[in-house]
Amino acid sequence: MTIPALKHPLQKGQKTSLGPQPVQSLRVCFGWNVTDPRCDLDASAFLLDSSGRVPNDNWFVFYSQVHSPDGSVVFHQEDPKRQDREVIQVSLDKLSPQIQKVTFVLTIHEALTQKLNFSMVQDAYVRILDGGTGQELVSYRLEDAYANVISMTIGELYLHKGQWKFNPVGNGVRQDLAGQCAIYGVELC
Repeated sequence: MTIPALKHPLQKGQKTSLGPQPVQSLRVCFGWNVTDPRCDLDASAFLLDSSGRVPNDNWFVFYSQVHSPDGSVVFHQEDPKRQDREVIQVSLDKLSPQIQKVTFVLTIHEALTQKLNFSMVQDAYVRILDGGTGQELVSYRLEDAYANVISMTIGELYLHKGQWKFNPVGNGVRQDLAGQCAIYGVELC
């Protein structure tokens, strides 16, 4: 896959607002390349309340549960414009007031059983586009790919003093999707 030009790249941990004007709709786009064709990555979103956990299992959006209960977050396995591998749409104006953060995670499907890891993943990125104009607001490309990592928190949207910001996290763990679910309080995995 050809990586799109990342026009507003951030460094790991470089928290920033999503622009001078309030944005209501976002397209959170993910892409990557792999050196081992068995690596099947998936993007997911955990919608967290002030405790840092999902209010209940319905607030976890991924390929098998494609929208949040309030309809504010919707998962698309294929990007309609074919520029990115997966897209998660976020309508901030529809988001339940109890949600304070949306954490985005990349996981490798069946990584534990097939002995796969992020050293087999290249060019992984997230870019956040204004849902109305399609213009890139911010982007982040993972630079570290560790052999002991099988899932990666790539970034998070969070509410700070009434304004939505983005934090490019870039932290990985040796836990599969079920392990990530346990971190955020989801019991359906």
